[in-house]
Amino acid sequence: MYRTHTCGELRASHINTEVTLAGWVQKSRDKGFMIWVDLRDRYGITQLIFDEERTPKDIIDKAKTLGREFVVQVIGTVIERQSKNANIPTGDVEVLVTKLDILNEAKLPPFTIEDETDGGEDIRMKYRYLDIRRNPVKNSLVFRHKVSMEVRKYLSDKGFIDVETPYLIKSTPEGARDFLVPSRMNAGQFYALPQSPQTFKQLLMVGGMDKYFQIVKCFRDEDLRADRQPEFTQIDCEMAFVEQEDILEIFEGMTRHLLKEINGVEVDKFPRISFDDAMRLYGNDKPDIRFGMQFGELNEVAQHKEFKVFNDAELVVGIAVPGAASYTRKEIDKLIEWVKRPQVGALGMVYVKCNEDGSFKSSVDKFYDQDDLAKWAEATGAKVGDLICILSGNTNKVRAQLSALRMEMAERLGLRKPDEFAPLWVVDFPLLELDEETGHYHAMHHPFTSPKPGQLALLDTNPGAVKANAYDLVLNGNEIGGGSIRIHDKETQAIMFKHLGFTPEEAKAQFGFLMDAFEYGAPPHGGLAFGLDRLVAILGGQETIRDFIAFPKNNSGRDVMIDAPATIDKQQLQELSIQLNVQE
Repeated sequence: MYRTHTCGELRASHINTEVTLAGWVQKSRDKGFMIWVDLRDRYGITQLIFDEERTPKDIIDKAKTLGREFVVQVIGTVIERQSKNANIPTGDVEVLVTKLDILNEAKLPPFTIEDETDGGEDIRMKYRYLDIRRNPVKNSLVFRHKVSMEVRKYLSDKGFIDVETPYLIKSTPEGARDFLVPSRMNAGQFYALPQSPQTFKQLLMVGGMDKYFQIVKCFRDEDLRADRQPEFTQIDCEMAFVEQEDILEIFEGMTRHLLKEINGVEVDKFPRISFDDAMRLYGNDKPDIRFGMQFGELNEVAQHKEFKVFNDAELVVGIAVPGAASYTRKEIDKLIEWVKRPQVGALGMVYVKCNEDGSFKSSVDKFYDQDDLAKWAEATGAKVGDLICILSGNTNKVRAQLSALRMEMAERLGLRKPDEFAPLWVVDFPLLELDEETGHYHAMHHPFTSPKPGQLALLDTNPGAVKANAYDLVLNGNEIGGGSIRIHDKETQAIMFKHLGFTPEEAKAQFGFLMDAFEYGAPPHGGLAFGLDRLVAILGGQETIRDFIAFPKNNSGRDVMIDAPATIDKQQLQELSIQLNVQE
């Protein structure tokens, strides 16, 4: 037995007990006649003491050789600590060592294994196994485990069955590029890693497994944006004989359960908003409703004067930033430069200060009088002391730009509080999205999403107007889950494929197995998938998912610790019947 107790376990009640501990040397302090060593494991830190009056000399000599991150085992007696440390749970005691074994020596780490480390992100990613020893990362992984266990508990109690689905599947067009896996036994043919278990969970519904879930890895070979990973984890769920309301009720319940059990927070309201209203009021389909600053559309009250910028715009829209009328001209100029950055893309910004005396001061006073500006304040909900920020241009672009500004101002004003939780259902998504470059429609979610009842015929006359039987769960401005009621009959699915540009032959080649299954009595079904990485980060009060993943990739999709992806040797390529033609 390497240890009788952990390094976070000992208390005053253990005084005079002989214990065996094992762990890593956090640090050592040598006073000549006395040595103190902080011994660390996953559970905490215990101080060891080597005293020349009470510790054998050979043990003292060995203790003097200990370096940071040496792995050791000690036997000793728990004694009361003379100088107590109220900052750690074991701070009332220490262990007087009578036996010391060095289990493994260690090189000096490339960064300090402390909560506040001197290691930058790149070096910590390269030595991730060392980074995991630090409390922030270790605690994040423990936190993820707790969330996963509560998910399993909730869904199991609701009658869901955990079923594994394959990782080696057929490549199908589902939005992003597939990761491909060559088959040695079938030369020239490839498996794909699943972007999601979508078709398999539908087949499980055909198979009668009416409540399925799986915490599963998914893979997408797409250009990485900030805080995205090429492999990610979903809580994947599907139910048969359900309508949208049944699914929303179950997963509203799961979210309440997690917030209560993990965060101790009771959330009663899960408001619902249509996709159209979300875009109109917030400029995106995953609005953060912990704060206000809803959009106010100003076309009717801003396009009647000689201000060409507004008159030529498809949309003039603004937000009222609370308390920001105190901004100086220099601060406002910096804000204008912020919205003109390439990442946002606005050409400029008009502002209105709502002064304490009830008057208004604007950057376009030349064109608009006080009555005009009062109407702008009314439309945006601005109050005395607020700053109205106004953008104009193409509807879709300007909404995205103002949404970015809204989030930036909320961040600057401290309105995005990590310990506040505001869930929201977004419903009534468009079934199809028009690709402006090609002029073709594609599925906003995926090809198996059902249109709203009674809207199937609209696909022939006005496809852009068809609403999907789809829904997203948003938490604190992040989409944490999304799903839909699925198409469950062959005829409707064939119509959907046709409108997505598939020929009958292409649909058969890609999804024939699913279409065939629908001929054998497929039940009505639907489901939802949560992004576990994102959900855990939000519940943990963080914006980034990386620390909640044991071995993450960097923004280029590389694992710098194991140096992957990497080239393979010629023999492997020959066995796989692959010849490379890499373009520089």
